[in-house]
Amino acid sequence: MSFEAKRCGVQFSPPSIVLIYQHKETKDVRKRIIPVRNFSKYSDCSMAAEGLKNHPRHRDYLEGVSQSQLEKLHIILRDHMQGLSLEHSLASFRLDPDEDLNQLDDDKLARKKGKMDELFEKNRKHKDDPDFVYDLEMDFSKTTQEKCSWDEEPDDGF
Repeated sequence: MSFEAKRCGVQFSPPSIVLIYQHKETKDVRKRIIPVRNFSKYSDCSMAAEGLKNHPRHRDYLEGVSQSQLEKLHIILRDHMQGLSLEHSLASFRLDPDEDLNQLDDDKLARKKGKMDELFEKNRKHKDDPDFVYDLEMDFSKTTQEKCSWDEEPDDGF
């Protein structure tokens, strides 16, 4: 049996992964609700996602869904169990260039780093890409630097 995953989501009550998939041969589009059992607000999301992906009943359906996507869905479920809103949980996956990452706890920092790695791999140029240029040199125009008071002081014998 071959299935193509179209969409993935979560259902909070009862905690479940919702999968919209299409049967490749008959072209039927169906919805499968996969209950997330033995999962609490203290559970390890990566282990739960890996267990769900390798489960014999759901393996064929979740073949087209990445491990990281399942981890994100489990993190959203765990955040909901901890009392966080959906907006807060989704905001933790977004990248803000002005955000100070030194102020984040380990869990949120790991989320941000994972998103950065994903974005890097998406934008990365490989040798096999048609627009790949080896040893690309770019000339950046120099910007005027601001004068600082310590630049104007004499060296006083140094």
